[in-house]
Amino acid sequence: MRLPRGLSGDALAEALRRVGYSTTRQTGSHLRLTTSVSGEHHVTVPRHGQLKLGTLSGILADVADHLGMTRSQLVERLFDG
Repeated sequence: MRLPRGLSGDALAEALRRVGYSTTRQTGSHLRLTTSVSGEHHVTVPRHGQLKLGTLSGILADVADHLGMTRSQLVERLFDG
């Protein structure tokens, strides 16, 4: 599945809340999201107006790996629902 274009950091953080992540802190223009699903996991999301595709891809790959699914499955769950 194709990654969404023009996605902001805030929109990504909101989408990650659907799979159990919550904002634990903000430092400058970056959010730290944490989940306890499948063990504790942290991910940092820049609060940029538009995330670069490589940054988005890396964050989603990290989250998908932690949740035990493919990146495509995660993208479908986050953005097709």
